[in-house]
Amino acid sequence: MRKYNGLMNPQIQIEFDRAAQARAKNNEGQARVCARRAAGIAIRDFLTRHGTHIPSISAYDLLNLIKGEPLLPPDLKLIADHLTLRVTEEFKLPVEADLVAEARLLCDWLLNN
Repeated sequence: MRKYNGLMNPQIQIEFDRAAQARAKNNEGQARVCARRAAGIAIRDFLTRHGTHIPSISAYDLLNLIKGEPLLPPDLKLIADHLTLRVTEEFKLPVEADLVAEARLLCDWLLNN
């Protein structure tokens, strides 16, 4: 992750901490929300550093936007796709994926490129 005075971006770290707390309470839905928000923060940072003006849009919209980014490797586009999947009526993802772990990979790449 991009470091600020030796620390990870504080906003992203807060979201991953919230995701861990939600998981500890068996609230996977909230953990997914936090993972998406962390990714949204990293996407906004990445696009801003690459000269793209970002309107105030949701993390979900930013995830859909980043899927079209030519610099983003295909495996990370798949992660962005996972982060935008709708859950089933049973509140489960339609794929096997750990969105928190995947969001960490996406954030790491975005903040370091």
